[in-house]
Amino acid sequence: MKNIAILGSTGSIGQQALEVIGNNPDRFAVEVLTANNNVDLLVEQAKKFRPNAVVIANEEKYDFVRTALSGEDIKVYAGSAALAQVVEMGSIDLVLTAMVGYSGLIPTINAVKAKKQIALANKETLVVAGDLINNLAIENKVDILPVDSEHSAIFQCLAGEYMNPVEKVIITCSGGPFHGMDEKSIAGVTPQNALKHPNWDMGAKITIDSATLMNKGFEVIEAKWLFGLKPEQIEVVVHPQSIIHSMVQFCDGSIKAQLGLPDMRLPIQYAFSFPERVCNTFPRLNFTDFPTLTFSAPDTKIFRNLALAYEALQKGGNLACILNAANEIVVEAFLKGRISFSEIWKVNELIMKKATFIQKPTLDDYMATDLEARAYASEMVSTLELK
Repeated sequence: MKNIAILGSTGSIGQQALEVIGNNPDRFAVEVLTANNNVDLLVEQAKKFRPNAVVIANEEKYDFVRTALSGEDIKVYAGSAALAQVVEMGSIDLVLTAMVGYSGLIPTINAVKAKKQIALANKETLVVAGDLINNLAIENKVDILPVDSEHSAIFQCLAGEYMNPVEKVIITCSGGPFHGMDEKSIAGVTPQNALKHPNWDMGAKITIDSATLMNKGFEVIEAKWLFGLKPEQIEVVVHPQSIIHSMVQFCDGSIKAQLGLPDMRLPIQYAFSFPERVCNTFPRLNFTDFPTLTFSAPDTKIFRNLALAYEALQKGGNLACILNAANEIVVEAFLKGRISFSEIWKVNELIMKKATFIQKPTLDDYMATDLEARAYASEMVSTLELK
């Protein structure tokens, strides 16, 4: 039995993780559930899975959760400090970090320091502070198991190949709902248009990031830290069918690929059960349903965010932290109708040039960088809104 803490249990990944756990009650148990604001779903999940503890990050909603669970043998905590501390519980075997954005960084750091196995769905943790997380993982002998479908695919392709040099990895990308559109058409898309991902069911923030290719850019950065790659060893290929999730090319030219229907439950289950593969009833891929698989290069002139991510990867330091912070602000602004779609990457690029660059940042530097970049981005959004 593996006791699992789910950080972000009410989000898309968290809900699918609970489905995996519910399908395997003899293997997995829920030890901790956390949410930011969705108290109704958090309470419903807690009553069904009966964790040891729940944490609601929004302290204003603590009384609601505590009252709703007053008849249950479940501890209730609130606030960011409780969220960061709960991962240290001795009864936890594995922590699924499924929170969105920068908020996942400190809880992940604490979980690694507490020597908990990590199932990583919060890519921003490695985007913001990959060097710091990797060093802590090595120091504490902690495994970081990827949950993103692309990184899980690479991880699976590398199984049994630890002695064989990797020439490059090929991360696939659906292209999002606007693949093939010109710059003029892109500028006029609405949040409603952008939230219609063609293949995957994700939360609003990640869906917008997928539409701008920022999500793919973050995956490029994440791949560097997960697999020890150089920027030139990471290639992105647009594959609209989303059947091949990623590939690894070895030094002899051979390529291994991991295929399957777009279903996040599979990489979640694999991270939970690794190194075992657990039987399930998920839908199976029928090749005759996909007689044609297509591939093309991404257009980084129109979708600038992907190019910005490579720039951050090449330069290193705190530049990816700057990019992540700016992007969180501008995506929220776009969702609220305050800026246009194409202004997302325009602001990101400007903030990357404006914020203070630090070549060898500490954790305090990362935290200061995040605040500075957010302030600059908020100021820029307000300026654009007045035009």
